[in-house]
Amino acid sequence: HFEEPGVPSTDVVRPPVTCSLPVSVEPVLFLSMFSLALQAPLSTQYLWDRISEDLGYNGSKRSECGNSSAPPDPLQKEVETLTAHWNLYISLGGFSVGLLVVPLLGSWSDLAGRRRVLILPNLGLALQTIVYLVVMYLKLPVVYFLVGRLLSGLSGDFNAVLAGCFAYVADISDRRSRTFRVAILEACLGLSGMLASIIGGQWRRAQGYINPFWLVLATNLVSALYAFLFVRESVVPDPSAKLLTTRHHKAVWHLYSSGGSSSEAGGQFHRCKLWLYTLCFFLVVTVHFGSRELYVLYELSSPLCWGPDFIGYGSAAHHLGYLSSLAGIKIMQRCMEDSWVALVGLASNIVGLVVFSVANSTQLMFTGYGLCLLFMTSTPVLRSKLSKLVEPSEQGALFASVACVESLCYLVGSGVFNSLYPATLHFMKGFPFLLAAIILFIPAGIIGGNKVPKYLQFSL
Repeated sequence: HFEEPGVPSTDVVRPPVTCSLPVSVEPVLFLSMFSLALQAPLSTQYLWDRISEDLGYNGSKRSECGNSSAPPDPLQKEVETLTAHWNLYISLGGFSVGLLVVPLLGSWSDLAGRRRVLILPNLGLALQTIVYLVVMYLKLPVVYFLVGRLLSGLSGDFNAVLAGCFAYVADISDRRSRTFRVAILEACLGLSGMLASIIGGQWRRAQGYINPFWLVLATNLVSALYAFLFVRESVVPDPSAKLLTTRHHKAVWHLYSSGGSSSEAGGQFHRCKLWLYTLCFFLVVTVHFGSRELYVLYELSSPLCWGPDFIGYGSAAHHLGYLSSLAGIKIMQRCMEDSWVALVGLASNIVGLVVFSVANSTQLMFTGYGLCLLFMTSTPVLRSKLSKLVEPSEQGALFASVACVESLCYLVGSGVFNSLYPATLHFMKGFPFLLAAIILFIPAGIIGGNKVPKYLQFSL
């Protein structure tokens, strides 16, 4: 029987089904991310179609590449505005509830076990999908999309799955292998997102919205079932652990106010490192989300004027960075410390963003994608560094906090960069990419500042 390092072997924490293979949480994260990446763009498109139907608009989003002198359609503008507003309300609703629930679940998992935090949010995501399907079948008002998102938020939403998976990997890995194990989870996010983006648009065009959403529902249920049947517990559950108590939020507060239980040796410097690495993570992920929001807009408009094929190739090239970053981490860890691996990734991201900011041809745009092939090496390193700063009994609270920060990154990144793009079109179309590159110098300076006394450490 296979035993993973660090996983308790007592019978009480074993799942109902024993598997001889090295079972971990990667399939849970892959399936959950696949369902989310398949659902998100389809939900936006459904909102567009329903609002268009309600307002009597029967046109489509036009490309200005062919006829820049065409007057804007006021009805189309109203549809775009209402769709954007409903998207914002739904995102803010899920984020607001999750901000309270995710830290609660994450800290609770340190006592009650990780498996529950992998199962419960997937059931909540499945419930959200059921609400969406009912709305589509019965043509209910789109406000019920918000109700579905709030129900999912009450069970932790996707952020709780993130927190549970990363905490689980921190439980079963040693300090040396943790960065690579975290990078594997990051690669699962990229691969599932790429697969969902490939099949989602084509399937909706062929069969509409309902069939893809049945797949979303099935994927969430399979993810929860896999976690229940096959994933072994990584901490010994405390039967007396309660969910609804202020103790869990106090644990998160203690983590960042005092540096956690492991801060006695490092004191103020230890707490400072925890905050600085969290700031680095916030800036890096905000840039990732914010710039990703602009790629399609940038490629659709003049002078690139890409069609669906080239946009698909660009998306594939972007997601390829998750795999190439995983390979890069594996290779660079043979001769570099984690901090230098993160700096290489930030340098790759900065150079690629600078090229994007001046890209006026297809060749230059794909050159930028090529230079960004290591852009995802920094976030696994930062997650790993944060994990190493706290005790094993605080991993759930830490990664729940990180998941909330990641959700905030999405709201800030999409809001700031989507507002900045139209505001800077008149003097430099690619200015948001240039600003993103400048922002990344801040985490590079923080990470590099800790490594000034040391140089490359060869361990071949």
